[in-house]
Amino acid sequence: MTARMRELFERYKDLIERAENLAKPYFEGVERTAEYNQAKVIEAFQAQRVSDFHLNSSTGYGYNDLGREVLDQIYADVFGAEAALVRPHFASGTHAIGTALFGVLRPGDHLLYITGTPYDTLHKVIGQEGDGTGSMRDLGISYSEVALREDGSVDWDAVRQAVTPQTKVIGIQRSRGYSWRRSFSIADIAEMVNQIRAIRQDLIIFVDNCYGEFAEIYEPTEVGVDLMAGSLIKNPGGGLAHTGGYIVGKKRYVDLAAYRLTVPGLGGEVGAMLGATALMYQGLFMAPHTVGQALKGSILTSAVFQELSYVTSPTVDEPRTDIIQAIRFHDAEELIAFVQGIQRASAIDSHVVPVPSDMPGYEHQVIMAAGTFIQGGSLELSADAPIREPYIAYVQGGLTYAHAKLGVLTALDHLVQSGRIDPAKI
Repeated sequence: MTARMRELFERYKDLIERAENLAKPYFEGVERTAEYNQAKVIEAFQAQRVSDFHLNSSTGYGYNDLGREVLDQIYADVFGAEAALVRPHFASGTHAIGTALFGVLRPGDHLLYITGTPYDTLHKVIGQEGDGTGSMRDLGISYSEVALREDGSVDWDAVRQAVTPQTKVIGIQRSRGYSWRRSFSIADIAEMVNQIRAIRQDLIIFVDNCYGEFAEIYEPTEVGVDLMAGSLIKNPGGGLAHTGGYIVGKKRYVDLAAYRLTVPGLGGEVGAMLGATALMYQGLFMAPHTVGQALKGSILTSAVFQELSYVTSPTVDEPRTDIIQAIRFHDAEELIAFVQGIQRASAIDSHVVPVPSDMPGYEHQVIMAAGTFIQGGSLELSADAPIREPYIAYVQGGLTYAHAKLGVLTALDHLVQSGRIDPAKI
């Protein structure tokens, strides 16, 4: 260990020991979940008799790409779904989500989100009527949302009133996004499914599963969700997939999404993988372990800042259903200093100082610590925050627990050195 790093660990030794002692009882549950999910992934590989030739790529149209077809089936098996569409052609999680929704919605249909306002980047996808961008509203698809209750639960009376004869899709965002609410567990989503089915059997239930994959031993599609999407540069890519996303669910809905990704008549039967196949397989193999490392890092981060009397969500002892750790700061300057400290702990671009700036798809300026090997890869240690009240930083990822630990130490030190935390209080 270098002199600088050794000094850092020594300077905050007592705090880290207190925080790790607080966190350790909860690490065991994370490790058991990772073991279960690792076995589930390996069994899916074995059931599809994966061989090295499946890792080969394709070019041109990508016809008869057996590796791509088997990867789809493995995702379907792992997520307890009928079908899957796993492609490097998805530019982001938002792209995968939009593709799934556009696939099943038609002009005159109504989309209802029951978990409050969705993540910022989806706002332009929903759009405004006549905006000319090809948004849902522009295409005649209506949208509404139901705010969560003060305790973070779904307001079912309001949901029942909001459902109309035109309502076709019920949207659920599993993760908190840029909001101070808990993320929804699989048990929560199972209850949502039951409540929605009691309202109307034919409603399509869609889940944005970003940040939640492998955080628990079940996935939303295993408890009755019809359609689900996420990003491969988050959890299921295992830190190895260079780009891409996935859609899983009932076959008829996945097929419709495939027609949206390419064109009707071709769907998922085309699309060259262009060298991405092997890393998608290997990333999925690694994902249960890597998600476990990130979860342990988020628990430690919560413990450190709870010890310093900050408000965190989840708290150390709360169950984890995604990899995001939120910390509430007192003002914008303190928030910015924390995010800059996370960047300093990166292997990539540690010398870069992030500052708030405008970002495509976001309504407020955002500061992002993203010293990652994969651009925007938020299974890697990263942090971001909109510059708005309340001043909340959202930390996620950490391919190794050791890096997450170093990240929280470096961020803490940056807060101390910039005068935002009194070292006498540590």
